[in-house]
Amino acid sequence: MQTLAAWGGGPGPWILLFPLLWAAVVAGGVTLLRRTAGRGRSGPRHPGREERPTGDAPIAVLGRRFASGEIDEDEYWRRLSVLDEQFGPGAQGGR
Repeated sequence: MQTLAAWGGGPGPWILLFPLLWAAVVAGGVTLLRRTAGRGRSGPRHPGREERPTGDAPIAVLGRRFASGEIDEDEYWRRLSVLDEQFGPGAQGGR
């Protein structure tokens, strides 16, 4: 008795190639659709998670303005106290 997986006359192990090939095509298509489907929408991709670079934290911006001389020391401490009240003392962004 001869089976399909036999080397002499049947398709042999190559019969597994076609289902694996179709599975790869389907998986690739699904991956491509998932990656490109959300690109046309505006706004963040994950609405529950806002992403902001750590350098743009309000206290970091204030520190840069003070270091560059845009604001004086009194203005720096006044604005820092307001930011501490609004964001809390640990709002340095990523620290």
